[in-house]
Amino acid sequence: MTDFQIGDSVETIDDIIKGVVVGIKGLEITIETDEGFPMEYSASDLVKVTGSFKVSNYEIAQIKPEKEIPKKKKSSAVKSKERNAPKMEVDLHLHQITNSERGMNNYDKLNLQLETAKRQLEFAIRKRIQKVVFIHGVGEGVLKEELKYLFGRYENVKYYDADYQKYGLGATEVYIYQNI
Repeated sequence: MTDFQIGDSVETIDDIIKGVVVGIKGLEITIETDEGFPMEYSASDLVKVTGSFKVSNYEIAQIKPEKEIPKKKKSSAVKSKERNAPKMEVDLHLHQITNSERGMNNYDKLNLQLETAKRQLEFAIRKRIQKVVFIHGVGEGVLKEELKYLFGRYENVKYYDADYQKYGLGATEVYIYQNI
C-alpha cells in the first residue's frame, strides 16, 4: 500500500503544488490543493511534508548557491560538421543569370529569378546540400517576399535572413532538413 493517510500534508515532486490528502484508492491519491482544487496523483509523484520546518519546491528553486560551479555547456546549436558544411550561394541578380534583359518586362525578370531559385533549390535538395544562400539584393523587397513564398511551399526547408556581416539585408539563407 502507500505511506499516505488522509489528512497528510503533501507536495508534488515535479510541480509547485501543495495540498492535503483527502482520498486514497490503491496507488492513486486525491489531494485538495491549498487553492481548494481536488487533484489526483500517483503515490510516486507525491512527497509527505512532515515536521514544523516546511520548505516548498518553489522556495528551494529560489535558493542561489554561494558560488555556482560553471557547468560544461552543451552545444546543441550547430554541430561542427554542419558549421563547416559548404554553403551554396545563388546570386539572383539579373546580370548574373542572363546575358541580356532586352525585351523583358518586370514580370518576366521576376519569373526568371524565381525559376532560377526554384531550380537551384531543387538541385541542392537532390545533391543533399544543407545550406543555400540566395542573394537577392535589397531593392523594393518584391523578390525577397516571393522567395519566402516559394520556400514556404517546401516542408523540409527552413529559411531566415543570411549573415548580416557578409550579405547585409540582401540575402536569405535556406536550411534543408535531410531525411537520412
